[in-house]
Amino acid sequence: MPLHEIKVEVSPAAVDAIDDVLLELGVDGWSLLQDVIVQRAWIVGIFADAAEAKARWAELELLLALPNLASPDVRALADQDWRDSYKAHFKAWRSGRLHWVPIWERDVYALPAGDVAIWLDPGLAFGTGNHETTRLCCERLSAIAEHGPRNAELNVIDAGCGSGILALSAVRLGFSRVAAFDNDPEAVRVSVENGELNGLANRVEFFVGDLTTGLAGRSADVVLANIQADVLMRFARELLAAVAPGGCLVLSGILAREQEQVRAAFAAAAPGWAIDGRVMGEWSDLQLIRPAGK
Repeated sequence: MPLHEIKVEVSPAAVDAIDDVLLELGVDGWSLLQDVIVQRAWIVGIFADAAEAKARWAELELLLALPNLASPDVRALADQDWRDSYKAHFKAWRSGRLHWVPIWERDVYALPAGDVAIWLDPGLAFGTGNHETTRLCCERLSAIAEHGPRNAELNVIDAGCGSGILALSAVRLGFSRVAAFDNDPEAVRVSVENGELNGLANRVEFFVGDLTTGLAGRSADVVLANIQADVLMRFARELLAAVAPGGCLVLSGILAREQEQVRAAFAAAAPGWAIDGRVMGEWSDLQLIRPAGK
């Protein structure tokens, strides 16, 4: 009997609430897929048969308690279908000369001369970089690389590295000294694995740490922190102290409605630093530039 996929389209605005339910309640068997380019999102599950798929959806629907959910689409999967079903949702994306490309396009993707790529395999928990917060950080990193002629002399710290996508992107863009940490040992393990996938084994110093231990005694020209807003504000002092004179701090994981609050908190903690921010969908970022010589 073939496996069955059940898929329900949801509002992108509900993605965070759904993610919270899946993580906090330990609901298994489901994936949350999002494409910020086309502004669509789906909950997808793969189960033994149609009856189980519908029963599991009925349970999850009660837990989500979201209004106006679409009717689920249930279909039988051939063996190859279930392995590749997520691929239709993940597309290549670029920022400047850096491309994030699904691993299954590696042999056919036309990379322009002088451009570089990070190969992404969602099956290895790498994700796709499609979330706005990750893209905001990557665009900042690409802009620094494009306008900074001394990339090889600049070092980068990725605080809360997750699957390592930003740290590995920094190496691809020419930043030769990159360190990255996460307080989850599994995230660090996956980051190392993703480095190997991209032929960048040992090019990033990945290690386990939090925003106190991970930054202690370290300084970088570029510090990236894609973490939720309340945590950023709570550790503002540690993050700012890690930025070298003339360097920059890139903050994301900030809802658009939280941007002004986070800006005010960091402006108070870093007088004289230049600050600017951007908004992408429901999310935003901030970049702070430390004055040279201070």
